Amino acid sequence: MIRSVAVPLIDDFAMFEFGVVCEVFGLDRSYAGLEPFDFRVCTIHPESPVGSPVGVTVTAPYGLEAMDGADLIAIPAATVRDEYPEEFLDALRRAYDRGAILLSVCSGAFALGAAGLLDGRDCTTHWRYGDLLSQLYPEAKVCADVLYCRDGNVLTGAGSAAGIDASLHLMREQFGAKAATATARRIVVPPHRDGGQAQFIANAVPDCEAETLGPLLEWIVQNLGEDLGVETLARRSHMSARTFARRFRAETGTTPHSWVTKQRVQAAEELLERTDHSVDWIADEVGFGNAATLRHHFGRVRGLSPQQYRRRFAG
Repeated sequence: MIRSVAVPLIDDFAMFEFGVVCEVFGLDRSYAGLEPFDFRVCTIHPESPVGSPVGVTVTAPYGLEAMDGADLIAIPAATVRDEYPEEFLDALRRAYDRGAILLSVCSGAFALGAAGLLDGRDCTTHWRYGDLLSQLYPEAKVCADVLYCRDGNVLTGAGSAAGIDASLHLMREQFGAKAATATARRIVVPPHRDGGQAQFIANAVPDCEAETLGPLLEWIVQNLGEDLGVETLARRSHMSARTFARRFRAETGTTPHSWVTKQRVQAAEELLERTDHSVDWIADEVGFGNAATLRHHFGRVRGLSPQQYRRRFAG
């Protein structure tokens, strides 16, 4: 479980992406039931200013040795370069070898690539840089259309605000739905956006009479126990099933069935944490119908059974 976080900065680091990891991991989260993280911002030459493209500099109090014992290494975006400082790459490799979680935001993935840590691994970055990441590190399996990718101990977030989604995913995984939702509420962002969602809508919505699916998605979350098959949702949206499925994938990056399933799993997580209801009752409440179906989907999405999840996170 994450107790300590190190944030290494190099020259031309991105202010927003640095702010994302500071906001999620660096501030007091006692309201979410979490102990404060041992949070350390570090750089190659501590006490020497590190610059950003907007002219702001930051003085980090720690050297790269702060990475050696951290449970999480959070790497903000920085200007992509031909070469990265070797001592920085060595510190990333050491962290990986000892089992630390490595989180990159936006172009921070290029540092992981330069360290050889993306070879053979699913990963992502900002959609503008996907082709370049593939070109520079051909062994990496770049998924340029998703918000974040988790492959083993490496979690890569896409552009800018998707770093919040990746960070909250990690919070949910480590500390449960309640803590992640409380953190999201304080930041004023949605508590969960699935990593498979598209970074952008690939095709413009035709004409002005077609509404976004936003209201429908809200309705789904409030009515998970209903019949949420494609035919039913298409009728509610006044579309044919084929048009609806195509529009849904364009806006969310996934199928209606997959999106609904993950919303049901998320709702089940919250009920497992805050109630004593049986797994059968929860399965019916969130629309899975029976405990066996809930166990199947819950295990596939979370890697835990509902009972294991409850023992780990309830209370």
